[in-house]
Amino acid sequence: MSKFNELNEKIGKYRWTICALLFFATTVNYLDRQVLSLLMPDLVKEFGWTNTDYANIASVFQFTYAIVMLFAGRAIDWLGTKWGYAIALTLWSLGAMLHASAVWIGTGVAPVFELAGIFIPISVLGFMISRVVLAIGESGNFPAAIKTTAEWFPKKERSFATGLFNSGANIGAILAPLTVPWIAGHLGWQWAFIIVGGIGFTWLGFWFLFYDTPKAMLAKGKITQGEYDFIHSDKDEQLIAKNEVNEKVSWFKLLTYRQTWSFVFGKFMTDGVWWFFLFWLPAYLNAEYSITGTDIMLPLGVLYSMTMIGSIGGGWFPAYFINKGMEPYKARLTAMLVIALFPLVVLAAQPLGGMSMWFPVILIGIGASAHQAWSANLFTTVSDMFPKKAVASVTGIGGMAGGIGGVLITKAGGYLFDYYQGLGHITTGYTIMFAFCAVAYLIAWAVMKLLVPKFRPITDL
Repeated sequence: MSKFNELNEKIGKYRWTICALLFFATTVNYLDRQVLSLLMPDLVKEFGWTNTDYANIASVFQFTYAIVMLFAGRAIDWLGTKWGYAIALTLWSLGAMLHASAVWIGTGVAPVFELAGIFIPISVLGFMISRVVLAIGESGNFPAAIKTTAEWFPKKERSFATGLFNSGANIGAILAPLTVPWIAGHLGWQWAFIIVGGIGFTWLGFWFLFYDTPKAMLAKGKITQGEYDFIHSDKDEQLIAKNEVNEKVSWFKLLTYRQTWSFVFGKFMTDGVWWFFLFWLPAYLNAEYSITGTDIMLPLGVLYSMTMIGSIGGGWFPAYFINKGMEPYKARLTAMLVIALFPLVVLAAQPLGGMSMWFPVILIGIGASAHQAWSANLFTTVSDMFPKKAVASVTGIGGMAGGIGGVLITKAGGYLFDYYQGLGHITTGYTIMFAFCAVAYLIAWAVMKLLVPKFRPITDL
């Protein structure tokens, strides 16, 4: 029996039930947000959208997600994980289903809507409104999940637990191309939004049945004293807990710490890469290889299956260095440096793409897999250094920065693709975007290391 299994048998393993709940919520989260990108080629034909129109719809989601995530983190800290997570998932499920009525929402007398001299097609406006509602709800997922992980896992297990639940993003990304084109083809695109959006409501029953804080679960007899003590076994967190006061921590106070800015920059530089892969890969495969509908299921299924390896493996990777005697933060940064090298293979995606579609699919898959490994460790740097009461707030600040980075990349992509498509060479647009995706992680790591070269926990909040 492995040490991992021996530990669980000895003290209990209810915390992994909590991790499973986070995994399924994250799966639903990514399943809902990817429906639009998979239906993009069909919606373009139906409504006559340009790449810029689609970029506007996608960037409205990202911009709203970015701004609201700042408040979502604070709301999760205020409401508590149980109710905060439930409210967020309910809202984003309703937002996902609202897309089915997006055209009705945007119905007007004229085919375009004018705002401050800007003309927006009515169909685009309807989808923008739906994406805003979706984004408001989805912004609560990661602050709630990271806070839950900090509450239920000691530092030695957090990156692995984060990698496990974050792999739900990959499962959602895999399930979407396997289901959405089929639903749209047989029942219509509206039903794809309705059916996929409604899945989230089944999660709520399990959440209220199985989730509460470790203290509450100990009192109910759901976890053992041994597991409770193991969850709270980090000595530095015990020190932080003694110095903690119950007053709220202001955003301005959090922004005075280099640790906050390290996380913020890491998210700003790299989140947009994942957004780009998520929102533009179906369009890329359609533009370069004329793949659409159910034909897209196989390449996207392969690509996102690869990302599961990165998410789970990346969560485990720091443990390799910890077992060699490194303290957790140094081990995490060392792992992140190695991970940051893998996206460089994306530079070869376009040069090799002329030989076979599978070269860019595999290479982009490696880059996307590296992102998930990077993300699992980046999130954990917050719970490593901040007291639990501030984790969701700091995650929200970083999430806002990541969302803004995503908006910039999405808008840049839309502009570049329309520009080079007009010149008859859209391949150049994708080459430029892939080049940024390849080097973003090394830039992020260098700045993060400069800001926080050594582990410095926050003990004065």
